[in-house]
Amino acid sequence: MSPRVAVIADIVGSRSLPDRAGAQRAIVGSSHQAHTDHRVAASPLSPTVGDEFQAVYPDLSRALTSLLLIQLHLPEGIELRFGLGVGAIEPIDETITDGPGWWAARAAIDDAHRLQDRTVPHARTRIAAEAGQDAAMTERIAYANAYLLTRDELVSAMSERTRRLTYGRCLGRTQRQLADAEGITQPAVSQALSAAGSAALVAGFTELSKDAS
Repeated sequence: MSPRVAVIADIVGSRSLPDRAGAQRAIVGSSHQAHTDHRVAASPLSPTVGDEFQAVYPDLSRALTSLLLIQLHLPEGIELRFGLGVGAIEPIDETITDGPGWWAARAAIDDAHRLQDRTVPHARTRIAAEAGQDAAMTERIAYANAYLLTRDELVSAMSERTRRLTYGRCLGRTQRQLADAEGITQPAVSQALSAAGSAALVAGFTELSKDAS
């Protein structure tokens, strides 16, 4: 059985937001919508304390696809930073869990903070694992972290409309369907997606979804 993935998320620049409570409600709404649309076997992000949220996913592929959809669905001006921890998650009682997966998630979100502050301003998502993972998982996490640097850079540069269009394409909606929903032409949709590099995100989402099936 593959290890589960603990996720810790926090709001980027939360102290500068004019309406933190509204931002938290928007994040919960985006998480619920992404999970409804993606039909992933996990609970949506749940607020904990301050500006943090948590979730647990059954595997890395489902975590990565779900978190991409959440990133794309968030309204303009609200961003999340994610730490993913691959490892054991142990129940404490009916509502509380602990274990190496959570400790790894904390290390991963700290790493995302460091990257953002020092060298990669748009870094938003990092993965860490508990000690003792096999070579295949260690290698997979290394590749996934490299992929996430590019993914986060692309998402950060998108307009809110382009994120909506990319979200729709990840879910298999056609450019014509997206154009009708936005009240624009299909060529305008194609141009926006091409300029933003959305095809790479959609292709990555599709491949990860195959792994999760």
